[in-house]
Amino acid sequence: MTAPNRSTLWGRTLVDELAASGLEAVCLAPGSRSTPLTVAFAEHPDVRVYSHLDERSAAYFALGRARRTGEPTALVCTSGTAAANFHPAVLEADRARVPLLVLTADRPHELRDSGANQTVDQVKLYGDAVRWYAELPDPEADERKVRSLRTTAARALSETVGVDPGPVHLNCPFRKPLEPLERDDHVPEEFGETLAGRGRDGPFVGTTNGRRTLEGNPYDALVTALERATRPLIVAGPADPVTLSRLEPDAVVAVADRLGAPILADPLSDLRFGSHLPSSDHSGSSPVYAGYDSYVDRLPEPDVVLRVGASPTSKRLRHYLRDADARQFLLDPAGQWREATFTATDLIGVAPDAAFDRLRDGLTERDRTGDAGADDWLEAFADAERRHWNVLDDALGTETLESAPFEGSVLASVFDGAPDPATVFVSNSMPIRDADRFARPRTADLTVLANRGASGIDGITSTALGAGSTTDDPLVLVTGDLAFYHDANGLLAIDRCGIDATIVLLDNDGGGIFHKLPIEAFDPPFTDQFRTPHGLEFDALGDLYDIAFDRVHPHDFEEAYRRSLEREGTQVLAVEFDAERSHRRREELEERVRDALEDDQPGDS
Repeated sequence: MTAPNRSTLWGRTLVDELAASGLEAVCLAPGSRSTPLTVAFAEHPDVRVYSHLDERSAAYFALGRARRTGEPTALVCTSGTAAANFHPAVLEADRARVPLLVLTADRPHELRDSGANQTVDQVKLYGDAVRWYAELPDPEADERKVRSLRTTAARALSETVGVDPGPVHLNCPFRKPLEPLERDDHVPEEFGETLAGRGRDGPFVGTTNGRRTLEGNPYDALVTALERATRPLIVAGPADPVTLSRLEPDAVVAVADRLGAPILADPLSDLRFGSHLPSSDHSGSSPVYAGYDSYVDRLPEPDVVLRVGASPTSKRLRHYLRDADARQFLLDPAGQWREATFTATDLIGVAPDAAFDRLRDGLTERDRTGDAGADDWLEAFADAERRHWNVLDDALGTETLESAPFEGSVLASVFDGAPDPATVFVSNSMPIRDADRFARPRTADLTVLANRGASGIDGITSTALGAGSTTDDPLVLVTGDLAFYHDANGLLAIDRCGIDATIVLLDNDGGGIFHKLPIEAFDPPFTDQFRTPHGLEFDALGDLYDIAFDRVHPHDFEEAYRRSLEREGTQVLAVEFDAERSHRRREELEERVRDALEDDQPGDS
């Protein structure tokens, strides 16, 4: 490889090596200092380029793409505050183990700490939020330096998907000229014939990342505890993107069947939806349970818990596990602690797919014939699950949404009516909590995603659109009004990146989630400083971004949703609610389930 000048050589070599190592997509934000990288990516035939005007939206778009695929997406920006705008998405990628490769262009070393324009300290800008950081040397047609550059590029990409996947940061200083202008003394013609210039067939350095498996004493101890358990329980929290692409739900169900263990499946676990469910009638015959947030603390305690994934969305489930006098095995591919109640008894560093494959083959199937305790354990969950959905069906079937609308009914309809297959992205705050309680298990192939690493409401639209860019499956985004406001810039990607979506906008004029907190009783300052009603009308965004914007009454949502899924292009379905009334409605439905459990326990005559 040769080039007209050193900076162009550096950009081309770096991009060439990343592509050879498997990078398939990059999000570019415009800027001058990043010109060598931007031009190199734009010219490379094997990397798909997504162009964004706003660095924060670009970063979240890349995050969504990487979250959906489990493969790294690259980010490029110019120097200065542009790099700082990547930071929120980098923090989310860190906490959620999403593979990102962040390339920040920088001024050359001699201009740092000099007052030079658009120059800030970018060295280790993201601190401990990245898996690896490297400062690239100044561009030069030196064979050893270019071999180092190729090795660094290959290593950086592999670090994003290691045992502990996440973001990697390469800081890339460039000197002028930044454009591909000829400079006769920069790159000798014969450089292209060197090992550094032409590289190797494939990546310069091949990297194979291993996985932790379950062997020896830890495996024996786990099997012994599970086989002796009389009330075993499997809890599946939100799945990491790389884990999501590897874990076989059928293996988890097979282990549950052998143990006689219910599976409490977070909507982000990849276990609540899919062909591994034995039926779609949800009458309690499935080992996968979803209504637990209404009832789990009214059931007997488990004696052994097998946990996989991040901390569950449900606070009630987290507290149920906290208070249980049980041995709890936490399986984590990186061997890291992700259990904020600090009650797990055993942390096992193992790839979950490897663990469940081994357990499926090694567990002795329990003979539950005549085992009243095992039958009662399973029936308690099956009965509570039936009551949960019966209460919800009765409430939504006999009391029209004209008189008692609430946001949870929309989440129920979104998941019940989502196409098979589809990608459903759910915003933080109340939407993900309503999804946890009201999204009924289905045999449909639904990929459900959310930003639950740092759990912010910024970048939600961009992350969803990034996820949608990876597949032809229909994309549904459910977002609140504050999250929609935070990332209005992200809507530009609909046209620029060619993505269609159905956007369900739950507009309750402020932060409805604060009604769940004790501060609700203190007003002032509750309304002005916490719920923060904004009074904004979002309809104008439809004209601004050339997307259909429809205001829908809750009673008419299901029909409007069905029509949107059948239409081409992007539609926003804005559904207005009173946040306080919605929250009271949730509480009422929860009490109905709990009353139903107390009134007629399993085995009562």
